[in-house]
Amino acid sequence: MVKGRGLAARNIIEEQGLDALLFTDMANIRYLCGFTGSEALLLVTLSDAYFLTDSRYTTQAEAETGMPVRTFKVKHDGIVTLLRDLNCSRVGFEAAKVSYALHQELKSATTDISWVPVTTTDRIRQRKDEDELSCICRAADYNAAALQSIRQLLIPGARECDIALELEVALRKLGGEDKAFDFIVASGERGALPHGVASTRRLAAGELITIDFGTRCNGYYSDETVTLAIGSVADDLRRLHDVVLEAHDRAIAAVKPGERLADIDAVAREYIAAQGFGDYFGHGLGHGVGLEVHEWPRVSPQSKAVAEVGMVFTIEPGIYLPGKGGVRIEDIVAVTASGCRVLT
Repeated sequence: MVKGRGLAARNIIEEQGLDALLFTDMANIRYLCGFTGSEALLLVTLSDAYFLTDSRYTTQAEAETGMPVRTFKVKHDGIVTLLRDLNCSRVGFEAAKVSYALHQELKSATTDISWVPVTTTDRIRQRKDEDELSCICRAADYNAAALQSIRQLLIPGARECDIALELEVALRKLGGEDKAFDFIVASGERGALPHGVASTRRLAAGELITIDFGTRCNGYYSDETVTLAIGSVADDLRRLHDVVLEAHDRAIAAVKPGERLADIDAVAREYIAAQGFGDYFGHGLGHGVGLEVHEWPRVSPQSKAVAEVGMVFTIEPGIYLPGKGGVRIEDIVAVTASGCRVLT
């Protein structure tokens, strides 16, 4: 597997007393063995790993993973046959990623095997290496260049959906593999919608516009939000922006190894509350970014995680005033030995 990444999986196997751990999450499979297709299974034991896919991907999998490939016609038949060959009796599966239907098929076909739900496999990707950081940084560079290239479109009369389309095209022309999600372009009163996907609304002078966008590079995502003014805006809107920006900057300054992610969230949340907007910041401060645009860890009041060197996550405070508008400012940070590095 890639760069000894199987160690994290084998730690889970040892901790939970498993004979093997079955991976079905394609992001984890790509991370562990380099496969970029859309259909595969990876079974990891303490001493080996086994790759399974269907006939569409056999040749691709052999080239990308360098592993022997077992080709299945029916997914659950393929894994059952392998487990029988290995005499496994206690097998872990990714609880959040295995469908109920597949789980029932496996259980009914292997009544002598104990299937153990595992909830921590998303954490094997929590610390990014330099190659991973390079991909995220390149995607972030595409963000910056694409936004700059479409700024002339941000004028009164332009439609939100047209801005989103031009931004997506610009990112693809620069080298982005795909958009990270349906872009949020929310202007005027629609800025109060944290997930206000671009509509046919036209921009007007004197209002704010929030743009949340990202792309993918070599499988890794960027994610960024900017809030801009269309011409001159009223003092109360400018203050919203200033409060969010200060909360954003304070939270980034608080990121360092050993810091509880809930405490980083509190830095931004408490500042926003002190300015009188506590009721209007409802979501968590951030989320992990990597092979998925939203992945572990979460930066929120409920988070139990602690910042570690190599973790990559967003810092994105916001204020959303119904009927008036909103502001969100989002950047990606990577935790370093002395604090953090801003990637976007």
